[in-house]
Amino acid sequence: MAHTQTLEKTISEEQRLKLENFASKREQQAQRAQQQQPSSVPGKKPKKQRAPAVEPNDWVEGTAVEAKKSVETPAGQKTNLKPLDNGLHKTYLPKVVESAWYSFWETQGLFQPRTEGDGSLRPKGKYVIAMPPPNVTGRLHIGQALALSLEDTLVRWYRMRQFSTLYIPGCDHAGIATQAVVEKQLAKHPKGGKSKRQDFSRAEFVRLCQDWKGIYHQAINETIRRLGVSVDWSREVFTMGPQFSTAVTEAFVQLHSEGLIYRANRLVHWSCRLSTALSATEVDYKELEGPTKLNVPGYDKKIEFGTLAYFKYPIEGSDQTIEVATTRPETMLGDTAIAVHPQDDRYKDFVGKTVRHPIVPHRKLMIVADKCVDSEFGTGAVKVTPAHEHDDFKLGKKHDLPFINILNEDGTLNHNAGPFAGEKRFNARYGVIEELKKLGLYTREEPNKMVIPICSRSGDIIEPLLKPQWWMKMEPLLKPAIAVVESGELVIRPEVQKKVYLQWMRDTQDWCLSRQLWWGHQIPAYYISIEGEDCGNDADSDRWVCERTEREAQEKAERRFPGKKVTIKRDEDVLDTWFSSGLWPFSVLGWPDKTLDLENYFPNTTLETGWDILPFWVSRMVIFSLKLTGKVPFTEVFCHAMVRDRDGRKMSKSHGNVIDPIDIVDGVSLGDLHQKLVNGNLAKSEVEKAEKYQKKFFPQGIPEIGADALRFSLLNTQASNSYITIDIETMSRFKRFCNKIYQATKYVLGKLGDDFVPRDSRALTGKEGLAERWILTKMNMAATQMNQALEERDFPRSAKIIYRYLYDELFDIYIENSKSIISNGMPEEARSARDTLYTAMESGLRLLSPFMPFLTEELWQRLPRRPGDDTSSITIAEYPEYESSFYDPRSEVAYELVQGCSKGIRSLVEKYAFHDIEVVYIAALNQPSYDTVSAQISAIESLTRYSRYKSLRISILKPGEVNPPGCAVFPVSADANIYIEIKGRIQDVAEELRKVTLKIDQARRELFATDALISELSKVQDKDVTEAIQAEKSRRRNIETGLQTLETFMKELEDTIV
Repeated sequence: MAHTQTLEKTISEEQRLKLENFASKREQQAQRAQQQQPSSVPGKKPKKQRAPAVEPNDWVEGTAVEAKKSVETPAGQKTNLKPLDNGLHKTYLPKVVESAWYSFWETQGLFQPRTEGDGSLRPKGKYVIAMPPPNVTGRLHIGQALALSLEDTLVRWYRMRQFSTLYIPGCDHAGIATQAVVEKQLAKHPKGGKSKRQDFSRAEFVRLCQDWKGIYHQAINETIRRLGVSVDWSREVFTMGPQFSTAVTEAFVQLHSEGLIYRANRLVHWSCRLSTALSATEVDYKELEGPTKLNVPGYDKKIEFGTLAYFKYPIEGSDQTIEVATTRPETMLGDTAIAVHPQDDRYKDFVGKTVRHPIVPHRKLMIVADKCVDSEFGTGAVKVTPAHEHDDFKLGKKHDLPFINILNEDGTLNHNAGPFAGEKRFNARYGVIEELKKLGLYTREEPNKMVIPICSRSGDIIEPLLKPQWWMKMEPLLKPAIAVVESGELVIRPEVQKKVYLQWMRDTQDWCLSRQLWWGHQIPAYYISIEGEDCGNDADSDRWVCERTEREAQEKAERRFPGKKVTIKRDEDVLDTWFSSGLWPFSVLGWPDKTLDLENYFPNTTLETGWDILPFWVSRMVIFSLKLTGKVPFTEVFCHAMVRDRDGRKMSKSHGNVIDPIDIVDGVSLGDLHQKLVNGNLAKSEVEKAEKYQKKFFPQGIPEIGADALRFSLLNTQASNSYITIDIETMSRFKRFCNKIYQATKYVLGKLGDDFVPRDSRALTGKEGLAERWILTKMNMAATQMNQALEERDFPRSAKIIYRYLYDELFDIYIENSKSIISNGMPEEARSARDTLYTAMESGLRLLSPFMPFLTEELWQRLPRRPGDDTSSITIAEYPEYESSFYDPRSEVAYELVQGCSKGIRSLVEKYAFHDIEVVYIAALNQPSYDTVSAQISAIESLTRYSRYKSLRISILKPGEVNPPGCAVFPVSADANIYIEIKGRIQDVAEELRKVTLKIDQARRELFATDALISELSKVQDKDVTEAIQAEKSRRRNIETGLQTLETFMKELEDTIV
């Protein structure tokens, strides 16, 4: 791989100096940031820090760190771990942490399925994801980084839970999308003087597409690796690879032989600009409120839409006329009838008569009656153009009308358009109107609300065009695909997307499979020509044979026309990309061959995808799989949200808001962002618009975030909503979280010492102190909640759980508490504290690993292993699960009382900040709390950062003991209050009263809200709700006790403080 080659280069002296300069700058920045941080005052939020600016010169040689690390670590081997106080390892640098682990994982085969000795699946079973294949049209974008982060988190979680896990990578050839970008590139950068596809032979153009695919396929795979995505590269699939092409041919031939694929001359969505039929997914719809001028490719001036034009047809044999209205006047050149409603009295005498076409000589049109006509629209009489309008097509079939195509594939009019033959369609529009005016038949025009179909690839206006194509019957395939979802055999999450799927499946028409492209799977259908006979009808099924090879097709043609000399020619069209994509879940495992992979790993387990392609891709995978394998393709579909920018806009290159994930991982300057726009396929006007967006939202570029922080940010924001927004400042915050983890582990390693050997088992010894039992309970709860959240695919909740456990509970509380025990405790206490510190840290890294694979591997590898544990990587270590021995709710309650007391002391001391305060009181409100506070006084002092208040003494009041007079109070809970003497020290009693009144009002509101919540929860019968009710009742007791305490304090202020 290219990245490995880069890593293996030795760095020059110049690079080394730049590297040291960079590391020095980073350290200085970190020190300045620390000095600028506000003091940790309870109740006050630190000021929001802006994301650091990107300084392009800070990292001139982008691969220097990687090169440095790979010199120390040969590619594919475990990283040579350096002390965390050594050089680059002093601070968290994503480039250092993320540089070498992926090649180690890959070389060691850690991403391949792990099975039993006989090759069978592990006892827990399998977990399989076939990665939705990214298109080879270009680099990955941030929406795909979201999908990959979600998928890889699940895969890593199941792998650590000891499932036989398979994650299959691949790329999609993306027929029309790839051909479109290659044609755009040719137009912008001609090759050998050739700027259009038509300037090349088909074989030459396909080679150009293959070259494009080669470049971006490699770029896509490199991004996947940089993001730490744990796919089995030995099973990588490309949708135009030999094996996959065999599957596509087999599926087409099989379905054709059963009569499910057929040839027919029907209307298609036609892009004149791209000269191909399109699928519904490639058509955007623009709503117009009235007359609107739009840019149309190939026209110098804007074309007006949203106008209803009225004109008259002369009735044959009389001087009467019949007036019709249309939004597309040029299509009247293809009219073959006029339709009216049978109950419309205005036209009952006209039905059955004919009209003369005023422009095309000798053409007569029949007036027909049909109930589908809307008498309220226009004049109530509608022109019928069966070859160019979908509703008219049905009318034409029903009334056996002529189908006259007036359009060439390039958007010009053909000989059927009479005097307008050769004209561009929209130029003809204005010409037709002028001609009708000359003939005195054009009556008026008026504004009209309408919807315009636009090609999403080219911006062209879509035309309905009559064309012989290959179609697939959908009706007989839909019922089974609906049944598996309704029965729950296939689960679609969230529930709203299940409804979308079912609605679409119940309203699906036959599917046009043909595309007039050169890049794609050429249809395995052959047209038969018979010597001495005319060419026949291209839509005639008898003249077509479909077979796996050309020889088989020739033999079949000869059998069909015995005794005649026949030749065959393969259809030049290719299949709609969705056809091959629909075979993805089972073709990646070797279908149509009966492979061991297909036997072991099909059906897949999960499909993770965007909800926007649920009808177009997911539904077709279900249809194909049920028909061709008899099984569902997967048992679960999880639909992620669509990514929007901070303005809520859809990601678009022309908007300038499409972000390359690597630009977030590595950081990028504003100038480089601009240069990427210039190097792309955007028009100059679009580049200028995109640059404005970039200047607005990335004025200083994008700072280096790293892959782990990027992944965690995406998972933290992903929800079941339809859209999520991307915010670089939020990502910077999670990079700081990564640094916190890094520094905390560095501290733990220092406290454990070089000679520390973990105990054989993590089981409790019975000698753990309260703080240890508390953190182990929290660790156990985090494991339970993490597994539950991931099982429910609630990624934001799981991210918040691990964040809270590591940051709030382990780092901020237990580590602080353990400092005094390890430093000043008895040897036995210090050893127990170190054992617990190791267990809590090591388990925390394993809990976090599916989210942040690089950082957790780097740090976990530095921790010592328990005796007998030879696990080579955190990637395959066991994921923590609930252990009943660690669950100690009494210790949890007791230690939270300790925390509450320390918080209360800090709050009061820092709030009043009197220099002569000598004592602070803890008033225990019951005997258990008194016993806990008395036993844990050293822990309270440690958590209070007691060394900062050396002259302060803590006095513990027994239950029932009179509270000291003239004191301010901090209500901890229903178990304790904190008091500090303020009598004679308050200058503004009225202001103090006002503050206490606000607290009392807040407590009353909280009490009211808690009562309301308990009342609502009581109406629901559920175990989880019962637990929630108990938690709220406990919270209510604390609020009520605190309220009473504050009311007493307020009365004292009013009555006794002078």
